[in-house]
Amino acid sequence: MARSLYVISYDISDDRTRSKVAHLLEAHGRRVQYSVFEVWLDARELAKLRGRLTKAVEAEGSVRLYALCGACLERAEVLGCGELTEEMGLIII
Repeated sequence: MARSLYVISYDISDDRTRSKVAHLLEAHGRRVQYSVFEVWLDARELAKLRGRLTKAVEAEGSVRLYALCGACLERAEVLGCGELTEEMGLIII
């Protein structure tokens, strides 16, 4: 199943809820700024994460998910320090 890059950000004032959302996102991707993550997901993973995030935030704050299409990804830039998150390949240990 094809995976796509999502930029996910949140604005949550409650410490406990914010921490829960951050932990959910850390398990799926890379934090690139305090409340911004870059996450590679397929459709099934996206649906599962969306459900967990919806349950976590309920009426407290907001989470935004932005899908980057292939053309958008090719034009993405990082100014200053850092680099765009690349999809992880198969790793055999």
